[in-house]
Amino acid sequence: DEAKIEVIAGNGGAGSASMRREKFIEFGGPDGGDGGRGGSVYAIADRNINTLIDYRYSKTHTAKNGEPGRGADCYGRAGDDIELRMPVGTIIADLETNELIADLTKHGERICLAQGGVGGWGNIHFKSSTNRAPRQKTNGKPGERRKLKLELKVLADVGLLGMPNAGKSTLITAVSNARPKIADYPFTTLHPNLGVVRVGNERSFVIADIPGLIEGAAEGAGLGHRFLRHLQRTGVLLHLVDIAPFDENVDVVADAKAIVNELRKYDEALYQKPRWLVLNKVDMLQPEERERIIADFLKRFKWKGPVFEVSALTGEGCDRLCYGIQDYLDGLRKDRDLEEERAEDPRFLDE
Repeated sequence: DEAKIEVIAGNGGAGSASMRREKFIEFGGPDGGDGGRGGSVYAIADRNINTLIDYRYSKTHTAKNGEPGRGADCYGRAGDDIELRMPVGTIIADLETNELIADLTKHGERICLAQGGVGGWGNIHFKSSTNRAPRQKTNGKPGERRKLKLELKVLADVGLLGMPNAGKSTLITAVSNARPKIADYPFTTLHPNLGVVRVGNERSFVIADIPGLIEGAAEGAGLGHRFLRHLQRTGVLLHLVDIAPFDENVDVVADAKAIVNELRKYDEALYQKPRWLVLNKVDMLQPEERERIIADFLKRFKWKGPVFEVSALTGEGCDRLCYGIQDYLDGLRKDRDLEEERAEDPRFLDE
């Protein structure tokens, strides 16, 4: 999700060159006030917003100019600031220099995108012992003007990993409201797909399906490397494995290890993220062979973490997987909330 916008801060108001004029006061002296500052443009992270679609249509955002100063020592009113609400996870960069301006990671985070101009000085500032009636004043400074690129990192609770054609799109369709393109050939998925999985009446989580990875993805091969960054903020990764490939020459264990290797080469922190193994297409295995094939795979893959056996096509095992994910995420959120409460509680602050 990307957008390009232009932000224009307000100009500062001009100062006033006014003289005090009152009855019986022959030499009133200067009383011109300063101009008001121009309005600034701010970005605010809002967890209630999920996309940048508004900024695809509303591309220019201009703050108000500061008002000019007036006589009687009246200062001009400052221009109103404008606040652009963006989803948590938005990256803001300068379109011309590619300079990173902000990475909105927390709800309520506020970043200045364009600073309003300073108001000009009125003639009261130029009064001196040798210049009792100054006529000088200054104009306000222009506000900043920037062209920006907005990019939203997909904020999902769960990320799907796997080789092309492992059944990721079928799984996300089976468990969520997402409707990605599905076909029986590799690289059907060309862009990340997000789906909301509802568990019971009140609980839910967001799952992301990215294009399949292939060997060399960390160096740029295939499509998945372009989207691996979207998984950096997930709570758990699901490594989806096609346990019953149509091609008998496919080495399932080698493919699974290749995914793990690419993950590690791309980002060590992503590799260290909690990862669950999901064995898909178990409905394609003969009942008498299923236990042996799965046990053999786990032994050769040397996997010690959580394992789920599912069929995205028939729905077998999907409920157990979703409830397990939800319970795990609820635990993470509870721990995170406790940490935030401790951080804000003055009893826990360092003296």
